[in-house]
Amino acid sequence: MIYKRLIGLDIGHVRIGIACSDLMRIISSPYETYKRKNIDDQDFEYLAKFAKDKEADTIVCGMPYNMDGTDSEQTTRVREFIEKLKTFTDCKIVDVDERLSSWEADQMMLEDDVSREDRKLSIDKIAASIILESYMRTL
Repeated sequence: MIYKRLIGLDIGHVRIGIACSDLMRIISSPYETYKRKNIDDQDFEYLAKFAKDKEADTIVCGMPYNMDGTDSEQTTRVREFIEKLKTFTDCKIVDVDERLSSWEADQMMLEDDVSREDRKLSIDKIAASIILESYMRTL
């Protein structure tokens, strides 16, 4: 069976964590932390090109619900981001609950004794990988 990659996104106001699966959709790997430009459509163009270059067919976006499951202000922003991203790519776009993904990423790095500075640089892409792993478990 031929698969295409999955892309995972942890969408923040300043940064977007990006993760990518292998072709068999077994492993999710942190890829990069993209610093948002918020100029014209640069962020959307970048992500669409990234997905195309990686030969992905699905983009998995973390949805930042409040701990009680209700929408937050950021939930609304992410929904709007997803709707706009859909106009830039043919990839299927799905969202998954991302509650605690950043906390889990931080805990993993603390256990590995990663410095505070390095945790700050890596937390978004690791959270994106956790989000993507969460989705992959449902396949």
